[in-house]
Amino acid sequence: MAAWLVLMGRGRRTLLSGGSEQSGARERWGRSRNRIEKGLRGRWEWLCLPVASALVVLGQSALPLLAGAVAVPVVRRWLRKRQSRRDREARADGVVVLCGALVGELRAGHEPGQALLVAVRSTEVLGEAGARVSAAARFGGDVPRALVQAAGEPGLDGLAGVAACWRVAVGSGAGLATGLARLEGALRAERRQREELRAQLAGAWSTVAVLALMPALGMGLGAALGADPLRVLLHSTAGLVCLATGGLLEVCGLLWAARIVRVGEAG
Repeated sequence: MAAWLVLMGRGRRTLLSGGSEQSGARERWGRSRNRIEKGLRGRWEWLCLPVASALVVLGQSALPLLAGAVAVPVVRRWLRKRQSRRDREARADGVVVLCGALVGELRAGHEPGQALLVAVRSTEVLGEAGARVSAAARFGGDVPRALVQAAGEPGLDGLAGVAACWRVAVGSGAGLATGLARLEGALRAERRQREELRAQLAGAWSTVAVLALMPALGMGLGAALGADPLRVLLHSTAGLVCLATGGLLEVCGLLWAARIVRVGEAG
């Protein structure tokens, strides 16, 4: 993290100073930043151990290290859930882009199979599902069935609508581009609604974060006043009881608050 801040400050100073070496410095800064991000990718949960080690030194007790070891899998699970949610939303956005590209190719005069191949090639977020759909379109397979199978993957629910439009167009001769254009508009409206809901819930999530940080802020304030809260909590019976009770209440409160916000988001 320190290296990241140093590189960020150096890159900003270079951009502000100008000069003939500005573009080269910007490229070096970008490469260094990418290396740091790749090095920390998938390993953020291990930062719990240095934090716990600092608390071990400050509190002269091994309990924070044990808590840090327990926090590593919990944080890893939370990060994976967060990343899977981002991937799911990225795939949903990819379906919208696929519909738009497919409508453009069809209106340009391409055959449905060729248009689908070009649209899938331009939308890389579909992954293996896109490869199966492309194979069905290229070799004359059952394209609606391939789309329905791909719609079973997280974030690709919109492909079921594409399959329905394809079946209707093949069975009744209706315009495929018209149906896909309406589907694209519906998916874009759903995405806008999701973004608006997320913006409205940002304040609630901020409240949850503030509630989570209040015990740490209270301990910092106590340390600033000379009360030495870590020694009291880690080296006395009453402190250990307060620590266990407070930790349990903190976890329950965070889970409760998060559940309230997620129920509102789901609604």
